Amino acid sequence: MFWLGLSLALVSALAVNWAYAKEHDAAADLPPLSFGELRKSLRLLLGARAWLVAFGVECAGWLVYVASLRLAPLALVQAVSAAGIAALAFVSCRGKVHLLSWRERSAVLAAFTGLLLLGLSLRGVHQADRPPSPLWVFVWLASCATGALLVVRVLPVARPDARFGLAAGLLFAAGDMSAKVIGYGGAWFAVLVALLVCYGFGTSVLQGAFQRGGALTAAGIATLTANAVPISAGFVLFGEELPSGAAGGLQVAAFASIVLSATLLGRHSL
Repeated sequence: MFWLGLSLALVSALAVNWAYAKEHDAAADLPPLSFGELRKSLRLLLGARAWLVAFGVECAGWLVYVASLRLAPLALVQAVSAAGIAALAFVSCRGKVHLLSWRERSAVLAAFTGLLLLGLSLRGVHQADRPPSPLWVFVWLASCATGALLVVRVLPVARPDARFGLAAGLLFAAGDMSAKVIGYGGAWFAVLVALLVCYGFGTSVLQGAFQRGGALTAAGIATLTANAVPISAGFVLFGEELPSGAAGGLQVAAFASIVLSATLLGRHSL
């Protein structure tokens, strides 16, 4: 069941990142979207068939992701999900890999290296997690939401697609952590409100990022931020532990590869 969970995480990542690339193409052709004209913006998105199809695939991929969280620890699911950036890069350049910059190709390679190292680290290793403290869950979710607001309003950055992508990633990270705790059942279902709010606003902010720049920068930074923050939460909140010996070193190297991949994508824009 553990390996099934990681396999589902990979399928989800490929579907969601394919959808991001297609959503970018559809949103880029629309008039400017704005929270100030929310109803008009929603009508524009819902009236674009290509965007609706992509969003439907994203939702299906997210449901597969939720299933993976029931079967595997959060940090490992997020590490596998980082491999989806390869699908994002391939679709965003329409299969013409030579059009990607060296930073973008290096980012994809780093994400794949992380996935390979993670696979090697899991041989013969049992991973588990436990329900976190409600107080610290609230602190993490509030911190992600506040961080997203500050990134959009305060962070000085030359290109807004990177800024909006980072904000969307923080909101998606809060939604992913909410999805994980809801899986424990009982009173944790109260977090459903946070899940809906974070994913809703995260999706909206990401469409703004798509209208401000390229899919690989906007969705790539969003995806890797949404991977890196929950990986940290897995160890801090959910009591996940690194295996001992060489396996632990491989997992650290895998997580570091994800951070490197995000840095390579963002450095060109920040």
